[in-house]
Amino acid sequence: MYCLNLRGNQRTSGETSRREGGKVFGSGSRTPVAITVLVKNPEHTGGAVIHYHDIGDYLSREDKLSKVTTFADISAVPWEEIIPNAAGDWVNQRSELFQTFQALGDKKNSAQLPIFDTYSLGVVTNRDAWAYNFSREALLTNMDKTIDVYNAERARFSQLLKKPAVDSFVDTDPTKISWDGTLKSELRKDKPAALDPAKAVPSMYRPFTKQWLYFDRQWNNRVYLQPSLFPTPEHENRVIAVSGSGTRSQFSAIMTDSVPCLHLADASNGSQCFPRYRYAKVDDTGSLFAGDGGYERHDAISTRTLERYRQRYGADVTADDVFYYVYGILHSPEYRTRFAADLGKMIPRIPMVESFREFTSAGRRLADLHVGYEAVDPFELDGMPDAGADPKCLYVEKLRFAGGGRAADKSTIVVNRYVTLSRIPQDAYRYDVNGRSAIEWILDRYQLKVDKDSKIANDPNTWSDNPRYIVELLARIVRVSIESVEIIDALPTLGI
Repeated sequence: MYCLNLRGNQRTSGETSRREGGKVFGSGSRTPVAITVLVKNPEHTGGAVIHYHDIGDYLSREDKLSKVTTFADISAVPWEEIIPNAAGDWVNQRSELFQTFQALGDKKNSAQLPIFDTYSLGVVTNRDAWAYNFSREALLTNMDKTIDVYNAERARFSQLLKKPAVDSFVDTDPTKISWDGTLKSELRKDKPAALDPAKAVPSMYRPFTKQWLYFDRQWNNRVYLQPSLFPTPEHENRVIAVSGSGTRSQFSAIMTDSVPCLHLADASNGSQCFPRYRYAKVDDTGSLFAGDGGYERHDAISTRTLERYRQRYGADVTADDVFYYVYGILHSPEYRTRFAADLGKMIPRIPMVESFREFTSAGRRLADLHVGYEAVDPFELDGMPDAGADPKCLYVEKLRFAGGGRAADKSTIVVNRYVTLSRIPQDAYRYDVNGRSAIEWILDRYQLKVDKDSKIANDPNTWSDNPRYIVELLARIVRVSIESVEIIDALPTLGI
């Protein structure tokens, strides 16, 4: 068999891709394409032979056609003979060494003794325009409006003796409500809904982009185990969000102390989140150790894992040390490159290396930067407005690079007609997460947007009472990026 892989990652001008509320948005071809030629040879004995050639990634349509044309016939293709491994991988084969490392988590086989006792996907709302907003007040207003519509539809449906199909009955006006299977099921059960302001909680929607989330099982399509990780805003926690199995982009990891969205670390398959703690609700009989708002806190690092690390690295190793060691390892360029095929197909597995203390220290520093990004000292950029600047001159509608298109000058960001920030070091763009640099995430998310279907406005200027928040955030993320790159560049080799 001969397989010519034309790939699906076709680069087009201004290509973007994102996934929100369960929908994929983007431009440019992303459909995998391959030409397969099956040759039957009656004289051949033994198993089939597979010949493979990858034409290359991120080529234009014209470049692909040009390459195929130059081959002229099948004999001119520089074929590579490949042998699938036991896991069924043809190319980008997983490493046997990687399989010997301890998995971050394993819900199918607890006998494998994973590092974390529990982990969870991020939250899926299936109605992001309604359930997320930079403004807490706007979020509650939007949810109050849609809850009223739901209750009216529920009352109307409950009065019918012969119940029709919900799909054909309910009002589907997208400016009033966004239905999904979960909410339709609630209506069939005649379950009422009521606005609860306490359910508006901070959430990390995208890298370095917090919004208010209406965190409610009735109005979120899937919350998974997130309520046990963040039962209330008063219960502190940190989670390491990593790319999900089968991700179509490069492996990514980011830490947050807020409820994570499904697509925080992975725009395609969703983020798996590994927590420092898990919380258990105290039952009505009470508990000897109760007192934390009705919840008991437990380490999510398994006891067996902590024992294992203490045996290897010393009795003074703590669960915190293991947690930040994992974060350090996940940022190792050697780890990401050497095990790229494995990280794209399965939950990360963590080796135990000699440089435990160095990776733990680096993981702590990275975590403090990534979690505390709103409090780091802003990087000194040219063009920062004076402390007494008129708030009207700080309002952001859409951030952009100076220039534009292929001529974009990434050292300079135009905030608005009054403010332009410049002298952004090129090295700052080396730190990326979930497919783009941290700085470019700020440009993508911190702009005034109006949802096409619901007509709901989401204004990033409303996140903070500080009118300087967005311009200072840009400067802070520049510092976060530069210092992250410095820490990552200084990581020791794995030595395995």
